[in-house]
Amino acid sequence: MRIFTASLATETNTFSPMYTDVHSFYQSFYAAPGQHPATPTLCSAPLIACREYAQAHAGTEVIEGSCAWAEPGGLLNRQSYELLRDEILLQLREAMPVQAVLLGLHGAMVAQGYDDCEGDLLQHVRAITGPDVIIGATLDPHSHLTAARLQAANLLIAFKEFPHLDFMQCARELVKLAVAAVQRQITPSMSSFDCRMIDVLPTSHEPMRSFIAKVRQTEQQPGVLSVSVIHGFMAGDVPDMGSRLLVITDNQPQLGQQLARQLGLELFSLRGKTLPEFHSINAALDLARQCNTGTTVLADVWDNPGGGVAGDGTLILQQIIARGLTGVAVGTIWDPMAVKLCFAAGEGAIITLRFGGKSCATAGAPIDKEVKVVRLKANAQQQFADSSVPMGDCALIAFDGIEVILNSNRCQSFDPSLFQALGVVPRQYRLLLIKSTNHFYQGFAPLAAQILYVDAGAPYPSDPKRNGYRKLSRPLWPITEQPFD
Repeated sequence: MRIFTASLATETNTFSPMYTDVHSFYQSFYAAPGQHPATPTLCSAPLIACREYAQAHAGTEVIEGSCAWAEPGGLLNRQSYELLRDEILLQLREAMPVQAVLLGLHGAMVAQGYDDCEGDLLQHVRAITGPDVIIGATLDPHSHLTAARLQAANLLIAFKEFPHLDFMQCARELVKLAVAAVQRQITPSMSSFDCRMIDVLPTSHEPMRSFIAKVRQTEQQPGVLSVSVIHGFMAGDVPDMGSRLLVITDNQPQLGQQLARQLGLELFSLRGKTLPEFHSINAALDLARQCNTGTTVLADVWDNPGGGVAGDGTLILQQIIARGLTGVAVGTIWDPMAVKLCFAAGEGAIITLRFGGKSCATAGAPIDKEVKVVRLKANAQQQFADSSVPMGDCALIAFDGIEVILNSNRCQSFDPSLFQALGVVPRQYRLLLIKSTNHFYQGFAPLAAQILYVDAGAPYPSDPKRNGYRKLSRPLWPITEQPFD
């Protein structure tokens, strides 16, 4: 058996000013054929799962293509997308014949002239392989499920958890089903249902925890191979934006459609009930001040680089400074220029520094402070499940009882290891300010006396009613109260 595997992924916030090009991939993660490390990234996990399978099953040959991932950002330029796409397609042509093509995708990549990059890539792959090769891919649930993808692929499987801690489990499931399909043990049939909604659906909290448990139970039914919940990505202005249910059966499309509709309508019934409580900045800081023991974690949910914005917002930090709060650690604020200045000054230097608030008008004003450069770290990394996430060169600065990590690679706050990389011990601080919607939860919950989700109101396009979509093809809740009418 010959399996070709590769990865091309990013999440595109079409409202973001942080435009994406090929260098965004090279800076975040790029591995040429045969150069992928032993550890997976979120979207290149199928390559690692293919390696595992080949090691355990003699006679299986894995042909590795390029793997590329860019930190979520704005629109990808056309030339960069076509360059990376065509690189993988050329590798596939040279690898033919193969029995399976397994890709690590995201599902919300948008380029100039391409509202559906993943659909375009899968169609090109099918044109090369012909109808008999099994084509499969993993998807991030924050994606857009399109007809082009369903027509071109045999297997599409999305991570179930948000935080996406199950990405390797998902990749192994893809390999298992693809091999079974190649060996004619199963005949995958994909059925989807449009839930006509868009919402934030963290599975670390109820009611989504119980809903995902029900999804896993459904997968145990005879004839059901996989069930995926496509959350959708509200910052992508594309025709197919929104939540969908995807069911893969063993050649039972009617069963698949029935289950997809049943689960999809149940998900629709949970609309508006899935988010944990979000606090205003002032309300969150009031609650933090009332906590006299332990560490409070403030999650800045809308200045989250994982959603394609810059991660240099200062709205919450400005209020922390104004209140005179101390014992605070911030991780991180993206500011490559400020990092360069800190490296030039050196550890221990006391300098006047302007940092943050430079990417857009809604992220807050830059902060001007006399700071101490406490620690410098080149090529710092944090952990997220089995993967390492590059933060780039980082500087830890201190002023007024506050310590801030400045980073040069945009990334959200996944794990306490982002603080530890700069010598900061999170439990020693009264207040940790991080930037993430929910991926932080698994790592930070064990050390937190309380976690407060803070809605600073910007800069992420967080209100579908006000986002001004131009390409949306159908009514969705909450833009339309009764979208099925």
